[in-house]
Amino acid sequence: MNEESEIDLLEWEQVSLKKTLSFSFGWILFFFLSTQFTVYVFYYYNVEVGMPVVLLGFAFVIFAIWNAINDPLIGYLTDRPFRWTKRLGMRFPWILIGGIPMLICYYLIFAVPDSLVESSDPWPLFLYFIIISCVSDTFYTLYTTHLGAAFTSHFRTDAERRRASAINTTIPLILQVVIGFVVPMFYIYGDRQSMIFAQTIVVLLLFVALIIAIPGIRESKDLKERFLKGYEVKPERDPYFKLVKDAFRRKSFSATLLCFMLLTFGSTLAALSTVYFFKDVLGLPFAYAVFTGLAGFIGMVGSIPFWSNMSKKYGHAKIMKISFLLMVFSYLPGLWITTIEEAIIFAITGGIVGGAFWVTLGPVVADVYDECTISTGKHQEATYEAFRAFFNRLAFALVGILIPIIQIITLYDPDPHAVQTSLAIIGIRIQRSLIPSLLCLLAFIIMHRWYNLVGEKQVAVKKKLKEMGL
Repeated sequence: MNEESEIDLLEWEQVSLKKTLSFSFGWILFFFLSTQFTVYVFYYYNVEVGMPVVLLGFAFVIFAIWNAINDPLIGYLTDRPFRWTKRLGMRFPWILIGGIPMLICYYLIFAVPDSLVESSDPWPLFLYFIIISCVSDTFYTLYTTHLGAAFTSHFRTDAERRRASAINTTIPLILQVVIGFVVPMFYIYGDRQSMIFAQTIVVLLLFVALIIAIPGIRESKDLKERFLKGYEVKPERDPYFKLVKDAFRRKSFSATLLCFMLLTFGSTLAALSTVYFFKDVLGLPFAYAVFTGLAGFIGMVGSIPFWSNMSKKYGHAKIMKISFLLMVFSYLPGLWITTIEEAIIFAITGGIVGGAFWVTLGPVVADVYDECTISTGKHQEATYEAFRAFFNRLAFALVGILIPIIQIITLYDPDPHAVQTSLAIIGIRIQRSLIPSLLCLLAFIIMHRWYNLVGEKQVAVKKKLKEMGL
């Protein structure tokens, strides 16, 4: 029996399908840039640019520390009404202010000046990476924090959130596959300019997606009024650490925060190992990644209707827990895969499992933020989204420490034309498969034990929001 009870939909303005589709284009930047950064940047600087791996790992740790500081700070400072809020909206201006510079900075991460690459002194290159990546992440945080917060406020009911979550998974996934073909099709091992050319095309395509997303992320008059209402009743801002303390007092908030950090750590390790896996383990041109990407896409898109129905029948929290457990097994085949055929088969199963997680992510996070909103009496989702981003970014620091350790222990050779030893290949398999699998198992245990925003409690939160006019 369904753990959720669909309550009256008429008291909240309903979002049209057209607007929902437009909104989904905004998520392609959210998902794609995160994936592209994870898959290519460490490998690019390690192998193509030639930055020493210890220095690169140190740079990633600094980048992660900046993320940890910048994410909650930006969320807190911008998550309030400004003079333009009544006219332009609470989230829309910040999404645009973050989106355009974010794309420019992402391009500059790859367009490293030749003088820095050719220099025998690695420190100027080190500084270039830190400055550009940190500035890029600042705009990325501004964009993603308010886009994630906008989901909760645009889509209010369980039915809307399930539909929007399915669309916000399917459309970006289709676009991600199409745009994701660009780098594998143009990048050639050992040719740095081919990577720069491919990323230029990627940035131009993402800019078009941002333009299409504008009608969807623009806020209606009713939505602007709801934003402002909480601040009219309670105009003073809650102290930052009071908000943090209040949020962490809730088991569901703390549980999801820790689970998502573990999943991010695991998925970052796996994604970062992608190019290494094709080049060094399978011994194939990176163009073959098109086939595994397409296989994963088929598995995920094909499974979305099934997972959406299961989420409606059993509740999105329960399906998310199941997805964590399935992820434990979906990562393990990387320990023994030796052919592209095996990689394609397990990419399909991985896509099916991923579909369960992404369909339920939006509704689960929105429920958690709703519980915080009724406690504070105002919408401060961007601040909570920033808390979540803060913990996710800690995963990058852990990756920046772990990858250099693995490469040093296994004697990995960063020469793009090198043939790796058996020990180095084992290291790649462990970081791509075994460690992510164990992290997912830990996430499942935490979610199963402490997440409690289900059944009557979840329905009560919705009713309270409606009573408060929020």
